[in-house]
Amino acid sequence: MTKSPSTPKPESTDEPRGDRLQKILAQAGIASRRKAEEIILAGRVQVNGTVVNTLGTRHDATRDHIRVDGKLLHGPEQQRYYMVNKPRGYVTTLDDPEKRPTVMQLMAKQKSGPHGDNVRLYPVGRLDYLSEGLLLMTNDGNLANALSKAAAGVEKTYLVKVSGVPPASGLEQIRRGIMIDRGRLDEVRSGRRDRIITAPAKIELVRGGDNPWYELTLTEGRNRQIRKMFEEIGHHVEKIRRIGYGALRLDVPPGEFRELTLGEVMALDRAAKGKKVVPKKKTPEFAQLKSPAKKKFTRPHRQPTGTKSARPRRRAT
Repeated sequence: MTKSPSTPKPESTDEPRGDRLQKILAQAGIASRRKAEEIILAGRVQVNGTVVNTLGTRHDATRDHIRVDGKLLHGPEQQRYYMVNKPRGYVTTLDDPEKRPTVMQLMAKQKSGPHGDNVRLYPVGRLDYLSEGLLLMTNDGNLANALSKAAAGVEKTYLVKVSGVPPASGLEQIRRGIMIDRGRLDEVRSGRRDRIITAPAKIELVRGGDNPWYELTLTEGRNRQIRKMFEEIGHHVEKIRRIGYGALRLDVPPGEFRELTLGEVMALDRAAKGKKVVPKKKTPEFAQLKSPAKKKFTRPHRQPTGTKSARPRRRAT
C-alpha cells in the first residue's frame, strides 16, 4: 500500500516580529534596557492603546503607537559617537553615589553635529578615577557591546608611568601574560584569591629614568588590570593615559570631546568584528608624551666690584 503524499503544512503567520519592547525604549533614548524593563513592569507603557506590563513582547516601532507615561515615541534616536579626553579625577559612570565628577558632566556642554543634542549617551568600557585619556561615548548599544567583548580583541593603547625600574624579566611576563587577581585589588572570594592569567600584551619603553614611561597595548580590559599587572612584578603605577582605541588616536585636549567621522565609526565597527585596522602614521599631540620641563639655570650670586668679602673674625686666644 503506497502512502499518499503528505500535504505541506502552511507557514506559520504567528511568529513574533519586530524588536523586544525594552529594546525599542532603549533605542528611543528613554532609558537603559534594564531600566526600560522596570518601566514596562510598572505598567507605564502602552502599545496601540493597551497597557503592556510583561517582558519579551515584540513590536514594530515604525507601525505601532508606543507611549511611555502617555508620551508618544518618535522612533529610535539617531546614533551618535564621540571621543572624550577624560581628565584624572572623573568617574566613568552616568551617576556617582559619592557625588564625584562624572564624564557625563563633560558631555553636558553643547554638542555639535547633525543629529540634534537630546540623546542619551553612555561610555564604552571604563577608565578608573585616577586614569585619563581616550573614552568613547555613544548611544549605539550594539557597537558598544561588540567593542567591549574580549573575543573581539580590540587593541587599546596606554601610556603608563611606573614607580621604579621594572626588570626585563618582569616586562617579559607582561608580554606573555601574567597571573593577576580577577576582582578588585586584594579581594578574596570564599577564603581564596580568585586568579586569572592576562592575554599577551605589547609593551615598549617610551622614556627611561627612575620612574619610566611605557607604551602598553592590551586586547582586554579587566578591572584595574594595568595596575594589577605591574603590582605583580613589584611596581606601583603612578599614571595611566589611554591614547588609542582600535584605529583611533587621542586628538582632543583634556576635558574636551568631538564627534567621530563616519570613517572612524566604520573603523570601530571593523575592529569590533575582529578585522585589522591601522591608525594614522602621524601621532596627534595629545597621544604623545610631553617633553620634560627643563630646569631653569640660576647663576651664582656675585658681589659688587670693589667690595671686600666679609671674613669671620678670629677669636682671641
